[in-house]
Amino acid sequence: MTQEDRPPAQSRQGRRMQGFEPAAGLLKDRIRSAGESRGFAVTRLLTHWPDVVGAELARVTRPVKVGFAKGAFGATLTLLVKPSDAPVVQMQIPRLRERVNACYGYAAIGRIHLTQTAPMGFSEGQATFTPAPPVARPAPPPELVAQAQQTARGVQDDGLRHALETLAQNILTRHRT
Repeated sequence: MTQEDRPPAQSRQGRRMQGFEPAAGLLKDRIRSAGESRGFAVTRLLTHWPDVVGAELARVTRPVKVGFAKGAFGATLTLLVKPSDAPVVQMQIPRLRERVNACYGYAAIGRIHLTQTAPMGFSEGQATFTPAPPVARPAPPPELVAQAQQTARGVQDDGLRHALETLAQNILTRHRT
């Protein structure tokens, strides 16, 4: 086949990946647009809420929206909370604001507003307050574990050595795109 007989090459943007595409890649744009409609510029705040605020606060709160006032510095984060937990959450608002701003990387949230709901939530129990169960990861292959232990072998402190072994395993097992 000569140079003239070949079809023109597709651009990289219009071409899909070879094989299976991760579901997160397919849904990323839809999740972003749904989050932005409620003011969430960072979807990590929604998808990783227990990691951002901690398991104890995530069990009793849900982020609802981020509102931006004209001319005011910092946005207002609205949280859904049960009335029985509202006083405890109210006392922890400064800590909540610090953790949420750490997720954004700057002081994006200036105020946190609590919206109380019935124990079953809005609209006939649609808002549940139980976090999703953690996903169990498969054990890494023994040769990877041995390679990670070899990497951190010279460290004397047990805690640091274990942390370095875990880091090495994560780096060695990550999916390369």
